[in-house]
Amino acid sequence: MRSESAVLLSGGLDSAVLLASEARDRAVHPVYVSTGLAWEAGELESVERLLAAPVFAGRVRPLAHLEASVRDIYAASHWAVAGTPPAYDTPDRDVYLQGRNVILLSKAALYCATRDISRIALGPLAGNPFPDATPAFFAAFARALSLGLDHPIDIAAPLSALHKPDVIALGLQLEVPFDLTLSCMNPSAGLHCGLCSKCRERHDGFARAGVPDSTRYRHEPGGAGRS
Repeated sequence: MRSESAVLLSGGLDSAVLLASEARDRAVHPVYVSTGLAWEAGELESVERLLAAPVFAGRVRPLAHLEASVRDIYAASHWAVAGTPPAYDTPDRDVYLQGRNVILLSKAALYCATRDISRIALGPLAGNPFPDATPAFFAAFARALSLGLDHPIDIAAPLSALHKPDVIALGLQLEVPFDLTLSCMNPSAGLHCGLCSKCRERHDGFARAGVPDSTRYRHEPGGAGRS
C-alpha cells in the first residue's frame, strides 16, 4: 500500500510541480484552502484545469476544497483582500501574509487527522524570507498539531532547497503543464496581470531557467504598463 500525502495546491507553478513530484510514489490528496483573498477565484480555476490535465487525471484523489476565512481579521483595505498587490519590483517580504501557513496547515492537518493521513506537503522554495516557512517552524508546528489532534502529523517542504529555475527544470521532467498554472495576485479572465511581484518572479524564473515563458500576461512583464 502506497503512503499518502496531502498537498497544499494553489494552482501555482511551484505547487503544481510539488503535486507531480509527490504523486510519483504516494497516493496524493490535493488540498485547497480558501481564506477569502482576492485572487482565489482565479486560483481555483487553475486548480481545476490542472487536475483535469493528463499528467494528473486519474493519478491523484479528488480536490479537497476547505475554508478558513481571514476576512474577519484582515481589514477590507488590506491589499490581499482588496486586490491591490505590491508592484512588480517590490521585494518578496512585501507580500508577507501574517499567519498564512499557520492557517493553511491547521486546516489541512484537521482534514488529515479525520482521514488517517500523516503527511502534509507544501511548496516554499530556497530563500523564502517568511517566519512560517522555516524548518524550525515546520518541525515545531508539526509537533503541536500531532499533540493537539492526537494524530501524527509530518510537515514536509520537499522543494525548500530549490530556486525557481530548479523547480521549472523539475517540472519539465515531470511534464507539468506550466501554461495551466497561475502565479499572480491580480489575475483576470485566466490572464496573469504582468504587474505584480509574483508575475516578476514567474517571468524571471523562466528566463533564468532558459525556458520559453508561455504565460499569457495582460501587460508585458517589466514593460511600460508596470505600476
